[in-house]
Amino acid sequence: MTTQVFHILLSLAGGARHGYGIIKDVRQHTGDRVRIGTGTLYTALQRLLDADWIEETTDRPAAGDDDARRQYYRLTGLGRTALREEAERLERAVAEARGRRVLTGRSKRS
Repeated sequence: MTTQVFHILLSLAGGARHGYGIIKDVRQHTGDRVRIGTGTLYTALQRLLDADWIEETTDRPAAGDDDARRQYYRLTGLGRTALREEAERLERAVAEARGRRVLTGRSKRS
């Protein structure tokens, strides 16, 4: 799973979002360390739709907070499982890095 796909799925774990909302959420929850362009996003969304990891949803915010042109996406059960498995894999990798003294405690990146 690519970094971008992981963060797209992680964004959707918080609830249904439209494309630009995903882009903004990923930038916010990564501290601007991961940026996803629109071409990358919509290519990834199509692959995730094809894999049944996400689905389009008709659930929308209140009319005043919405734009009818937007398409909203949400995780499927399969997508949630894939996200969880990848997060567990990353957790094991971090534990291994700590065990080998590559990482000590919490990272202080800024």
